[in-house]
Amino acid sequence: MTPVRALSVASEVFPLIKTGGLADVAGALPPALMAEGIETRTLVPGYPAVLGALGATDEVFALPGCYGGPARVLSGSVAGLDLFVLDAPHLFARPGNPYVMPDGTDWRDNVFRFAALGRVAAAIGQGAIPAFVPQVVHAHDWQAGLTHAFLHYSGRPQPGTIMTVHNLAYPGKFPQELLGEIGLPAHAFTMDGLEFYGGIGFLKAGLRFADRITTVSPTYAREIQEPDAGMGLDGLLRGRADVLRGILNGIDITEWNPATDPRIAKPFTIAQLADRAVNKAALQGRFDLPLRPDACLLGVVSRLSWQKGLDLLAANLPLILSEGMQLALLGSGEHELQEQYRAAAKSHPEQIGVVIGYDEDLAHLIQAGSDALVVPSRFEPCGLTQLCALRYGAVPIVAQVGGLADTVTDANEVTLAGTIATGVQFAPVTSNALADALRRAHLLFHDKPVWQKLQTTGMSVDVSWRTPARQYADLYREVARAP
Repeated sequence: MTPVRALSVASEVFPLIKTGGLADVAGALPPALMAEGIETRTLVPGYPAVLGALGATDEVFALPGCYGGPARVLSGSVAGLDLFVLDAPHLFARPGNPYVMPDGTDWRDNVFRFAALGRVAAAIGQGAIPAFVPQVVHAHDWQAGLTHAFLHYSGRPQPGTIMTVHNLAYPGKFPQELLGEIGLPAHAFTMDGLEFYGGIGFLKAGLRFADRITTVSPTYAREIQEPDAGMGLDGLLRGRADVLRGILNGIDITEWNPATDPRIAKPFTIAQLADRAVNKAALQGRFDLPLRPDACLLGVVSRLSWQKGLDLLAANLPLILSEGMQLALLGSGEHELQEQYRAAAKSHPEQIGVVIGYDEDLAHLIQAGSDALVVPSRFEPCGLTQLCALRYGAVPIVAQVGGLADTVTDANEVTLAGTIATGVQFAPVTSNALADALRRAHLLFHDKPVWQKLQTTGMSVDVSWRTPARQYADLYREVARAP
């Protein structure tokens, strides 16, 4: 294999800073690519959590003026990742969520914060660090999208470029009048450039100028070329369909391994599936639910939002109660949904348990102890929680969209006769269709041999980064340019 040097550009990376699946991918893909001969460095903003974890560093170059203050790029390694860190305290020295203020609104200077990330990425791509000149620059989501615009409008030779869309619903749109302030020429503001419905489109920049575009599942790659899921970018994506492809995400199977997981009550394997009962009891205890081995315990680990379909699940709480099922939900998001679930748990404490917020240990226990994991998303680029569910023997109940459709095989008469069924799918994404899926899953749950077959088939699926890493490595080699 020909070695390739690549720069990954991401606004978050697990285990240092995480708000969603982007961080998991940015943290897990570079180590997986090492086996494919790809040497990756990841550029990430210097949030307090990142700098605090980094330890010993080297300064590789300085930026005296970086959108209102001095900055520097540090080099270091942590948690198996080789990093470049953009240390710009005036932009990133803020605790908490990296994108929003404590009141939930966006940081007002996000345009400059993530323009800085893109501008530094472009500089590294064009040789600012002589010891590491990448042949490929891979930008993730809108926060890194301007990387490819800075490369394009520099007029200088550039490396091969890739843009990955993790969620098209977040375009990174900012006012037109800021174009000059972020350092891009006036002629960039056209339909064939950065103009996006009257503003500057960070994500559009990446989609427009990257050599290749990927998204995180084949079905989502098809969906976003249509108006319903295209978020106003479907025309551009149809026009670039020849360079667009879907590559399924994987998960870190070392971090998510039921046989060795220290976060769960009792580790288990396919051969020790009965030990899941210990985790189910622990999960019921954690949510103050009665210890009922016979009850179908539904798990949810999700953002509470319209996109994730958690309003559809809330509409089905009466069905869950009448069927005698239990629900253990971990998540946060829209205030109205949070209060709706809190009220349900207060009214029905024997069947509904709710924890508002996020807890990594509890997320692992939900995967290990719930009988089924519910993911009723209206759209889902890939989804990682259902991959974890497969790995841990929690049967996924999922909407037939995006990566959910690509990773879960519906348990129907044909698939149950063989050895490919792994979960329950439903379509269309409506409250009634979800109700039918819940009823169907509940019937399957009480057929113990069939349910165990669903569990063991799911646990046998390869959800690692092995195959996706090979596909990304092939893509890197397609676009790699000699520095």
